[in-house]
Amino acid sequence: MTLSRSDLLQGTLDMLVLRVLQDEAKHGYAIAERILQLSGEVFEVNQGSLYPALQRLLRAGWVRAEWRQTESHRRARFYGLTPAGRGQLGREVTNWERSSEAVNRVLRTAQEG
Repeated sequence: MTLSRSDLLQGTLDMLVLRVLQDEAKHGYAIAERILQLSGEVFEVNQGSLYPALQRLLRAGWVRAEWRQTESHRRARFYGLTPAGRGQLGREVTNWERSSEAVNRVLRTAQEG
């Protein structure tokens, strides 16, 4: 089962994009494919959600973009993580871990009581 962008918590897509770009610069299609792969085919990110997220990340200075050729020799915009983006990713992961643990505590408590 795949989940759409609307099923993701707000801000989660940005964090996932930053994480995928942590290792190397990628073009939009490759970003979406990597998120799908790493999520076990749970998160399918469509272009209508991905490209606005990339624009937000560019404006924030967390990613940079440059035109390059893809493996299939097509011209595409590649996005890479900036040093500020690495710092933001760390903050977002910390916040995610704290928030998800809090949700898990609530769920465990609700099941016990």
